[in-house]
Amino acid sequence: EYPLHRHVSGFTSSVRTSSAEAFLPTPVDLINGLRRPHQKAAILRKISAAQQLSASEVVTHLGQTVVLASGTLSVLLHCEAVGNPKPTISWAKNGEEVKYNDRMLLQPDDSLQILAPVEADVGFYACNASNALGSDSVSIAVTLAGKPLIKASRATVINTESPAVTVDIGSTVKTIQKANVTISCQVAGVPEAEVTWFKNKVKLSSAHQMPDGLLLITNVSLSDQGLYSCKAANLRGEVTESSQLLVLEPPRPLPYLEDLTAVLSSAGTSTSSVLTSPLGTKMTVSPGTSVFIGCAVDGHPAPNITWLYSGQPLSLRHHVLAAGRILQILNVSDAPDGEFSCLAQNEAGSLTQKTSLAIQGWWVEKLMSCSASCGHKGMQLPQLRCLLDGAEVNLFHCKEKPKPALQPIACNRKDCPSRWMVTSWSPCTRSCGGGIQMRRVTCQRLTAKGSSIPMSNEACAQLSKRPVDTQNCNRQPCVEWGASSWGQCNGPCIGPRLAVQHRQIFCQTKDGTSVSLDQCSALPRPLSTQNCWTDACGVHWRVSLWTVCTATCGNYGFQSRRVDCVHVRTNKPVLEHHCSWRPRPANWQRCNITPCEN
Repeated sequence: EYPLHRHVSGFTSSVRTSSAEAFLPTPVDLINGLRRPHQKAAILRKISAAQQLSASEVVTHLGQTVVLASGTLSVLLHCEAVGNPKPTISWAKNGEEVKYNDRMLLQPDDSLQILAPVEADVGFYACNASNALGSDSVSIAVTLAGKPLIKASRATVINTESPAVTVDIGSTVKTIQKANVTISCQVAGVPEAEVTWFKNKVKLSSAHQMPDGLLLITNVSLSDQGLYSCKAANLRGEVTESSQLLVLEPPRPLPYLEDLTAVLSSAGTSTSSVLTSPLGTKMTVSPGTSVFIGCAVDGHPAPNITWLYSGQPLSLRHHVLAAGRILQILNVSDAPDGEFSCLAQNEAGSLTQKTSLAIQGWWVEKLMSCSASCGHKGMQLPQLRCLLDGAEVNLFHCKEKPKPALQPIACNRKDCPSRWMVTSWSPCTRSCGGGIQMRRVTCQRLTAKGSSIPMSNEACAQLSKRPVDTQNCNRQPCVEWGASSWGQCNGPCIGPRLAVQHRQIFCQTKDGTSVSLDQCSALPRPLSTQNCWTDACGVHWRVSLWTVCTATCGNYGFQSRRVDCVHVRTNKPVLEHHCSWRPRPANWQRCNITPCEN
């Protein structure tokens, strides 16, 4: 049998109704599933034999209540589903996905097995079957013989459109006014439990209560807000679950804003203010002044307010006051053109109100003279006028106010008359003694697009004299550095080439005539001092032959030799510090470091 509804021990199992779900399969259908048409997933409801409370292994199908006894070692929950394509099975406990472990096992046939069940395993287990055409879900209660068990949810349900909403007890419900709210309290228990409803801990009359543990709240208003509790009680004990009901009201405009009046009284009478509206308002202000903009809205819960300028987040200098309901623009010149808007949002909806500011002060009008008479680079800047009460006044009255940014305008973009064009001078043919350098001189005309057109020399000669294309250069005489022979090498013998010798440096012409040193300053100057090698530094280390090793084996044999610092030419010893700039050879070493046999 495949009943669509089943009542066991106070627990109700039901399935959503649809044309696909109404199909009740036969064994032939199950065998020849591939030949059946596509079908939405549906879970089979079965009636299995009643279980003994003392049974060590409990096997049951969905739609029943399993009561655990002290000797229960295993609980196997069967879930069979049909559909084409084949449905996918998943399990959830109290609305959360089951986490499988060494006690909570998913069997190959998609059954859920609980080994050595404990009190923490008590709850509502839901089998969910789904395929591409739809899904189905059926629950089974696992409880102890004792106080009742309530199927609870911890979800938050927000309803902003539907005229009716149904939730499980334990949920938080946020809904618009005038909707109908149904709170379901499914209870399982042995013995069967009695359900009682409360609002804010006060017992409700039976007028709101419906069969199967349902509570109906019709035409919801702000007065219906509160904490609704479902208490299930039997002879073994009682349990309570609660849902919070919050009534939503979308943002709506108000004709006034008390916070703005208080802010203006503390800021002074000279500060301007304006309220936004859904259709938009407008106010005239002076450049450089501060203004308060109010967003008068109401709603439940209180809306969050976001301020925008020309539809974008604020980037200009500002302050936000009164929980976002007032925007202070510190300098209206930062916003020369655009619309301010406040976006009020809560969970029930949103509302946008706006206003525009018209600035009086500097006024852009006439244009200055063009920066070029022809070609492609001519620009001119707009001129500023100072307006006061709509009339032009002396610029003196606006000097304290910030000027707006001015955008240059192109002007005189036309072809220029023919003119001489010259290139850069070429390098001089000689570096000294007189040379020649040249450049190219042509007659061209600059067009309005920035390109140059070659013209005849006569076209330019009528307007100006032709520039020269050749000139003399580097007329200074040719000079060079001269030097005398190196002097004697002097210095201590403390290393290679560390003695010093000197020579004279002078400036002269190519024919040998001496001139001042300044005339050679552009040339690299030769060195007048250098390091050199003296005969006294011709030394090296001399070593003798190694002595015979003091041992033929073991760890203590060593040998030595003589190390002397001697002169290269005379081969006579000198003080060792004369050779210190060379690495000194070792004068002793270990030898015959091998194990001794006896």
